[in-house]
Amino acid sequence: MKRANHTELREFVFQGFSNFQEHQLTFFVVFLALYILTLAGNFHHSETFYSLVIIPCMLSSLVGLSQPISLEGCGTQIFFFLGFAITNCLLLAVMEYDHYVAICNPLRYSVIMNCRVCAILASSVCATGFSLSLVQTVAIFRLLFCTPLIEHFFCDVQPVLDLAWATPMINDILTLIMSLLAITAPATFLSISYVLIISTILKITSAEGGKKTFATCASHLTAVIIHYGCASIAYFKPNLENTKDQDQLISVTYTVITPLLNPVVYGLRNKEVQDALQRVLGRKFFS
Repeated sequence: MKRANHTELREFVFQGFSNFQEHQLTFFVVFLALYILTLAGNFHHSETFYSLVIIPCMLSSLVGLSQPISLEGCGTQIFFFLGFAITNCLLLAVMEYDHYVAICNPLRYSVIMNCRVCAILASSVCATGFSLSLVQTVAIFRLLFCTPLIEHFFCDVQPVLDLAWATPMINDILTLIMSLLAITAPATFLSISYVLIISTILKITSAEGGKKTFATCASHLTAVIIHYGCASIAYFKPNLENTKDQDQLISVTYTVITPLLNPVVYGLRNKEVQDALQRVLGRKFFS
């Protein structure tokens, strides 16, 4: 009978940004602008897809139109959010491998990174990301939930786990393993790659050549630091009750702000963008 009572919960509601009521209008204007910019032409960046999974719910919450989400809907949101997020983390590592080959072994680049290899890497990344997401999602939604209020603005792993009557140790271990595979492993690979790349750049005798080579990686390095830094804080920090508001703001950074910044960061490599910045800000900042 006790189990039957537990299984009656079939939908959730989001707390959203109710603890930031004095800033909700500002949040709404900013996030709406980000959403429009994302839809307008940012689809070639992988972060866009997991942002699109959650931004509509976020906007609804900010204007007070947040609707309950069904158990199935919450599971679907977690599945696609995690799938795209893990895929993006792994894709950043693949991109770094591409940079490593291009800089450290340029004469064999076309042989190593041929179309077949690129297709295999891309499909492997997507398959791994969504496979890990499926395992995590199934593990979460086998639990029984005791309260419908999600203290977040979308269905994320820890906020949903906090609703369970009891969280088995296997779920905590699984979450840790997922974080290690999706964040720590790619970040470690990226760090090693950049050490090798920087050592190669330092060996380039031409100052102009070294500058151009480093500029090629600088934008990617900036995006990597922002993404992995915020994700690491979100998924590795202790789950404390008095930090729920900070957790939401951290989540906003890597789910909304980073996808918007990436086109700007990568665009700084473009000569036309650089010329435009020089005209606006003055050549003294770039001399």
